Amino acid sequence: MTDTVSFVVHDKIAIWRGRETVSLERARRLVTAVIENVRKRHIRKLLIDSTALGGFASPSIAARHQLVRTWAGASGGALQIAFVLRPEMIDPQRFGVVVARNFGTNVNVFAHEADALAWLRSH
Repeated sequence: MTDTVSFVVHDKIAIWRGRETVSLERARRLVTAVIENVRKRHIRKLLIDSTALGGFASPSIAARHQLVRTWAGASGGALQIAFVLRPEMIDPQRFGVVVARNFGTNVNVFAHEADALAWLRSH
């Protein structure tokens, strides 16, 4: 992975806030790099706030499946991941959450960072 990412760790939770205008493919690479770097540091919980990451439309179901499958593979089932997304990016059926769990990764999606942190702290 050639993407450089930085994140902060607070109370044993890695936090990454994407703040760029990028393509969906670039977003996939950035999030993958974050997951890989957090996993290498043996941190078990990750909050990904992509509310300021833009430049692409809400992914299709097929694209969501591919994204989440990539991210679940990068986590190797070793991470609990909370995604904070803009409301229009959240699938009401939580398709990505189901896919991630089918691939062995505990994921949830939130519209607010406080809710995501509460979920990570409760598990």
